[in-house]
Amino acid sequence: MTTNRARVLVVAVLLALGLVGCSNRTPATPEATRTPDAGVGEVTTDPEGVQEITLETGDDYVFTPSTFTVAPGTVRLTVTNVATQLTHNFMFTADTGPEAITEEIPLLAPGQSQTIEFTVTQPGDYPFECTFHVALGQVGTMTVSGAAASPTASG
Repeated sequence: MTTNRARVLVVAVLLALGLVGCSNRTPATPEATRTPDAGVGEVTTDPEGVQEITLETGDDYVFTPSTFTVAPGTVRLTVTNVATQLTHNFMFTADTGPEAITEEIPLLAPGQSQTIEFTVTQPGDYPFECTFHVALGQVGTMTVSGAAASPTASG
């Protein structure tokens, strides 16, 4: 009987120690440990009016930049994975922006780069994430500023 009681006590102590580190707090966004390539994070506009931006991600669980601003209209977003070990993805967080953006990059292995294009019409904040590492704080926000884009008249 004493042996069983001791085992129960040991298990209870181990469980308590294991739960001490758990919490439901949102993790802090990690800091980048690398210097991005030239032009990363700079929003430019091509001759057709498409806004272009490149983000980088790496072995540090960070999008660089983690925030950027565009105007309503078409956006061409490239994500480059400069990691040597980690695979990432990119998607806008479901049900969080003023309008849904369904385009995503489902898998980006080390050294790969992929581009998506989408149109935004509503100003506001559009959170994005690497769903593989969102618990580690790999998130960011695209802000759309300016007046909402009006539909083109046809006829």
